[in-house]
Amino acid sequence: MIVSVLAAVTSPAVAHDARHHHAHLKAAGVYYVAPGGSDSAAGTEQSPWGSFAHAQDVVQPGDTVYFRGGTYAYTHANSTCASQTARVDAVTLNKSGTAGSPIRYWAYPGEKPVFDFSGMTDDCRIKGFDVTGSWIHLKSLEVTGTPQNNTLNHESWGIWNSGSNNTFEQLDVHHIMGPGVFLQDGGGNLVLNTDSHDNYDANSSSGAGTNADGFGAHIPANKPGNVFRGCRAWNDSDDGFDLINARSSVTIESSQAWSSGYVPGTSTRAGDGNGFKAGGYGGGYVDYGVKHTVRQSVAFNNGAAGFYANHHTVANDFFNDTGYNNHPDFNMLGVDSSGGAVGMGTLRNDIAYGGTLTSHMTGTDSAHNTWDLGTPLSDDQFQSVSTTGWDAPRKADGSLPSLPYLRPAKAGGLIDQGTDVGLSYKGIAPDLGAFEVS
Repeated sequence: MIVSVLAAVTSPAVAHDARHHHAHLKAAGVYYVAPGGSDSAAGTEQSPWGSFAHAQDVVQPGDTVYFRGGTYAYTHANSTCASQTARVDAVTLNKSGTAGSPIRYWAYPGEKPVFDFSGMTDDCRIKGFDVTGSWIHLKSLEVTGTPQNNTLNHESWGIWNSGSNNTFEQLDVHHIMGPGVFLQDGGGNLVLNTDSHDNYDANSSSGAGTNADGFGAHIPANKPGNVFRGCRAWNDSDDGFDLINARSSVTIESSQAWSSGYVPGTSTRAGDGNGFKAGGYGGGYVDYGVKHTVRQSVAFNNGAAGFYANHHTVANDFFNDTGYNNHPDFNMLGVDSSGGAVGMGTLRNDIAYGGTLTSHMTGTDSAHNTWDLGTPLSDDQFQSVSTTGWDAPRKADGSLPSLPYLRPAKAGGLIDQGTDVGLSYKGIAPDLGAFEVS
């Protein structure tokens, strides 16, 4: 019996099947790209490739490409402008990974690869990165300079995404002549610990500064699961975060927006100037509105509202948010089925301090917020009310720096004053505002 079993195990048919199986098992590849590299090289650490396009041609699901530090400068798109209002890409990512094997395009540890599109001369709309594939992970890349080379268009873009289940992590996107990170389509995308700042569309056809958001998500219907987490938007000439025309729910959490609505670095007003513009469909009523969630987030010193419903048609959730020195901090202007202006939103555990506190609150579901509790506020109730230093370096893992700004002081009457909305908290009840303190 033993002999016959051994014979069966080592039979030619079984051996062939085993070889056939192992032939289909491929170890994940690791490749390298560097400024000055060559696409005819081996793609190893010692002999790196030179271009993103070649790396994408080679990689397969599960592979990782490390980009060495330095500047990757682009002077033209990978296709020609069919017209002055056409769209072209500098980098097109159209090869997808899989659920268990995403394709990773990461910075080499400890180094900063900079993708500089400021030298592009294409006379139409430009996308720095056009991500159409799915299960792609970009990490620790710097993206800058996407230009507008005529005045016929609203904006260009730093990163445009239409794929699904992509991750954009620890990116530094800045000085884009349009939105920094824009989710146009796709579901299940995560924008994590990413900064988008100093974006200004000087040549926009609708007026200088009117379209350069930090982050945007204008997702069509049936594309759920898009999340912005741990992100910062500052000095963007339009809005920090903009969800107008999104027909699938979007979640923004543990994020920050400040100094929106100004020409970057000045006090000159430009675009709308909201920190978090949570929806809306062009000002009128539609029957396909969806609920968005903005939670544990901070907005301060924005030219207009810190948190804005923007004529939304359903009540969004605003939980544990802090508005400081906005105009106003919370503006819940919604629109009902008859087209009338109404308050629209569910608000819990929020802080409004400084500037103008609230507007359009009649009709909202508002409880356990500072304005509901009648809590008198002063600077002494916070560890600090400084509005400088918020752009401090992130922690090693990319998470937000631990700063005292707008955190409740221990004796300030803001701790344990909230109500349970399903978020983790310490003590007998949640604290008010974006920060839970010990």
